[in-house]
Amino acid sequence: MTELREKNVVRANIIQSDITSHLTAEEIQEIDTELSHVPYKSGAAIDALKIVQSKRGWISDESLRAIAHHLEMSAEDLEGVATFYNLIYRQPVGEKVILLCDSVSCWICGADTIKEKILAKLGIDYGETTHDNRYTLIPVPCLGACDRAPVMMVGDDLHRNIDDKIIDSVFGDLNEDNDSNESRLNSGVKNSSVKNSNSNSEEGQS
Repeated sequence: MTELREKNVVRANIIQSDITSHLTAEEIQEIDTELSHVPYKSGAAIDALKIVQSKRGWISDESLRAIAHHLEMSAEDLEGVATFYNLIYRQPVGEKVILLCDSVSCWICGADTIKEKILAKLGIDYGETTHDNRYTLIPVPCLGACDRAPVMMVGDDLHRNIDDKIIDSVFGDLNEDNDSNESRLNSGVKNSSVKNSNSNSEEGQS
């Protein structure tokens, strides 16, 4: 019985080591820095997710399990945190994420029209990624600039009072014909998968 228990402990340690190996030394170091500022490990959950996503572009199932293990949380609890925040991506996204505000203020000021212009320009709808993997379009409830609506973020850049000129300025190098745009639309990546898929793998990492 003692020998069996020892084998189980060794097996568990091997499994735990394998899970932790999905995080790099740099990621672990940055997460541990955040842990030093909170009274309990789960308090650093969102920061840990952001750290790993900043290195990899998204959070795969393997990464999520490794983070959960390091924070001594269940994967299910961490998944709840990841899917609550709409800026944590659970599927690969484009090089730049377009966050288009669809709050009441932006809707009144023409957010739907802006969305249609982006669709015409890039050939993608909400939750989709351009065929060249440059952009992913995602709606967000607010970007904190209601007095300058409509508003969107493209990567790290916030654009206020969006109109045709701003759309052309931001995406001017992607002015292609409608046939090409339709092809992009058909090859888009759905945002429902970006947020809530439970079947991700590192193989799709961008």
